[in-house]
Amino acid sequence: MAMQTPASSSCAVSVIMPMYNTEKYLVESLDSVLMQTFQDFEVILVNDCSTDNSREVAESCLEKFGGRLKIYDNVKNSKAAATRNRGLLLSRGEYIFFLDSDDLLMLNALEKMYALAKKYDADVVSLGGFYQMNERATEIVGMENKNHRIFKDIKDDIIIDDDMFWRLERPLSYRFYSVPWLRLFRRDFLIGNGIFFPENISACEDVVWKHGFLLLAKRIIHIKDIFNLYRMSDDSLTRKKRSNPEYIRYRMNAVFYGMKWIDEVMDKVDFFKENPEYRYEVLKDFVDNMIWRLLNTARKRKWPRSMVYNLIKQEFGEEFGEQDVLLSALCSLASNYRRTIEDDEARISELRKSLKKRKK
Repeated sequence: MAMQTPASSSCAVSVIMPMYNTEKYLVESLDSVLMQTFQDFEVILVNDCSTDNSREVAESCLEKFGGRLKIYDNVKNSKAAATRNRGLLLSRGEYIFFLDSDDLLMLNALEKMYALAKKYDADVVSLGGFYQMNERATEIVGMENKNHRIFKDIKDDIIIDDDMFWRLERPLSYRFYSVPWLRLFRRDFLIGNGIFFPENISACEDVVWKHGFLLLAKRIIHIKDIFNLYRMSDDSLTRKKRSNPEYIRYRMNAVFYGMKWIDEVMDKVDFFKENPEYRYEVLKDFVDNMIWRLLNTARKRKWPRSMVYNLIKQEFGEEFGEQDVLLSALCSLASNYRRTIEDDEARISELRKSLKKRKK
């Protein structure tokens, strides 16, 4: 392990870790930061009212961090968005890296990302994907590198992204990973532009939030490197099985409030004032993505046709005034069309099988 550097009034990187009931994994996660080849960092650990022994486990690690581990407690359970926002405001690093408290970092992660950020004066350094590991962190069980698709027809392993037209064509259109823990951010860039996680969105807040750094950054560095080890744990909130009403509510919550958040971000960008047609494309891409996810789940769970309409009207109707019926009716109509398409696909599949039999 590299020599530890005493804590100072500021540091190069603040690692922000929201913590909720991860006592089983926390020491491994913290140790993956402590053992970094780059040691000019602090860890901001924000405890979101854990009900297990996570707080005590975190305290047991204070001494070995030599003052570079700070633990804060939320007054009430505030979920990931608000907890990350608090960590961001408490941080003092030049750059920010978000790390979940059950995941791990490769030993040279901070060193490589920080070096690239400084070399290219980047607001963001974005990674190629992540490894999946089993719950005990003893084995790599998979790899997700969807972000590599933006390198199509590009031979280099690094993309210097300071062109909004290209950015809208590749990262946004290709829907690359939105999770915050796949990139390093300049702290002043996030805070100066008000790029905080939207706290009124119950889930998929990172899908909304990614539009902030994608549309406001002056320069993003995209690389193919993978530094994150994502724990495939059944305890993960992102893997939680939701009831039908819960799923509809949380998905449409992201649509309604996410559109407004993204639209307000675009108000800050001259590009969209000069090219209003792209403003529409950004919002359309976001809504298409969210509705597709909703309808795909509707297909798998065989929801009644009226369920989407009734739940959306019940949950959001009062907030949209006279137009509430149009919003819920639109989703219900889309669900009906999705079922029609599925029936057609099934019929086409049957016809193909029939033709094959006739040829034989």
